Amino acid sequence: MVGQITRGTTGTNRLRRVDRWIARHPVLRRAADPLVIDLGYGASGVTAFELWTRLAAARADVEVLGLEIDPARVRGARAQLQRVRAGSTPFAPHAHVSFARGGFEVPVAGGRRPAIIRAMNVLRQYDQADVPAAWRSMATRLAPGGLLVEGTCDELGRIATWAAIGPDAVPRTFTVSLRLAGLERPSVAAERLPKALIHRNVPGERVHAFLTALDDEWERAANVSPFGPVHRWRTALSALHSAGWPVLERSRWQLGEATLPWNAVAPA
Repeated sequence: MVGQITRGTTGTNRLRRVDRWIARHPVLRRAADPLVIDLGYGASGVTAFELWTRLAAARADVEVLGLEIDPARVRGARAQLQRVRAGSTPFAPHAHVSFARGGFEVPVAGGRRPAIIRAMNVLRQYDQADVPAAWRSMATRLAPGGLLVEGTCDELGRIATWAAIGPDAVPRTFTVSLRLAGLERPSVAAERLPKALIHRNVPGERVHAFLTALDDEWERAANVSPFGPVHRWRTALSALHSAGWPVLERSRWQLGEATLPWNAVAPA
């Protein structure tokens, strides 16, 4: 098994922001084999069940495989699965979810290649120098045109960031997703940047420039606060876009998201 056992701090509903982003992604909708990996799900298999529930609304034939290095966690998740099958949980008894041992090598029976690998809160305990090798190990297991989604969130799922990486292990996009109600400064996301960026949040680096500009526009948009935090966020992102930041996916701004091409925040 390639990798280290994570802290396992699984939380119910913690990964909702990245799940709903994956659910609308063309890679899922167009996949010939909609197999999705929940890599490093932690001490409970709940995130795999939640992932299937959210993705099945967009792709009914989706299958989720949870992978963990720790055999005790695999046994625990399989026991949860039996309870799901028995109908004694909130999850659908027919949920197409399974669990197995695995790490960054992403073993899948029958030589199948996943359309999407979600690896959230997995690389936080690693050194920054370990990131490229981990990305390559996971990304090379993807189906052609597949996607690795790797990032970090806080314990309640109110702050999340992630990179979307192709089968060539080259990152495509970077996304920040925040709970807007009660948000003081968007740069709170700096604490939850992916490992590839978290040590780059310093002057002279692109991700620092982006978060600084986002904070500035959020502050300038305070005058529209009476119309609600969503309106304020959209106003701030519109100003960023006008200033030359290539903020993508305008239709998702209302969800507290901001997605940019990776090269806009890539390490200098």
